[in-house]
Amino acid sequence: MSTLAIATAKEVFDLLSDDLRAIEREFCSDAVSSVAAITEISGYLREGGGKRIRPSLLLLSAKSQGYSGDGMIRLGAVVEMVHSATLVHDDIIDAADTRRGRPSANTTWGNAKCVLAGDWLYMQAFKVALDERNFRVLDLLIGLTQQMVEGELLQMEKLGQSISEDEYNSLIYRKTACLFEVSMRLGSVLALATDVTEERMGDYGRSLGMAFQIVDDVLDLTATEEVLGKPVASDLREGKATLAVIHALENGSDAERAAIQTVLIDQNFEVVTHAEILAILTRHGSVDYAMNTAFQYAEAARAALADLPDSDFKRALLWVPDFVVARDK
Repeated sequence: MSTLAIATAKEVFDLLSDDLRAIEREFCSDAVSSVAAITEISGYLREGGGKRIRPSLLLLSAKSQGYSGDGMIRLGAVVEMVHSATLVHDDIIDAADTRRGRPSANTTWGNAKCVLAGDWLYMQAFKVALDERNFRVLDLLIGLTQQMVEGELLQMEKLGQSISEDEYNSLIYRKTACLFEVSMRLGSVLALATDVTEERMGDYGRSLGMAFQIVDDVLDLTATEEVLGKPVASDLREGKATLAVIHALENGSDAERAAIQTVLIDQNFEVVTHAEILAILTRHGSVDYAMNTAFQYAEAARAALADLPDSDFKRALLWVPDFVVARDK
């Protein structure tokens, strides 16, 4: 294993800032339609900010393998358009009112316009990706879209139900980690990497994405609304069992399991309070269990980079798992 030092947040920002600004400009240009509502909704989603972690991963993957062309700017915009499309669709499915501390797009434009704008963004992402004239790029994006749609449908089928940890892992892979994996693989494709190298970069992205979603789910249970920018415990309110909840269901008493299941079925905290659920999770170390699982995935991500040549970009990739597990929103 390389003893290369992990980068700092400032070093990573300095490495990527120019390229990320170029991706923002590309996204802005690509998300313009002759239909005003599409341009407005796309602009609203883009201006909502976010961590831009997916295009950052694509940049780091490509650059760590020696690539320096414009394809990473185009494909960086592509993965961010795909991500934005999933967010607007998620908000419609979940009937969400807020996103990142702002009203969700569907509260302003309505569900019908937003679902169509999300569809348009998906298709625009594929149109931009066609500029690479690379069937592997399209193959990855098609597989990604199928996985994400399957994930949403599977999750809808499981609402209000107890699920196993394996089922949870399958869901979060489809909904989140698959896009992390594809972002890393796209960097390898641009760099004309071997299949083995692409696979290892994909392993990094998949493990990182699993850690990211587990932490997201923990924060949903434990953070404040002011920090999250959306209502807390929204997963439980929507009938979704996440990892800490699954652990408590498997280890709790009959009464504790019944309390959790009441919230999952009722999709509110009218009979059992959020504080009571947190107390159950605390008694069984369920939040710690989830976070320890996230740490294991973060370490697996770093291990996947063992054979990647040392560089500033590799140092940055070694830093990202720490950022993912240590964030507060």
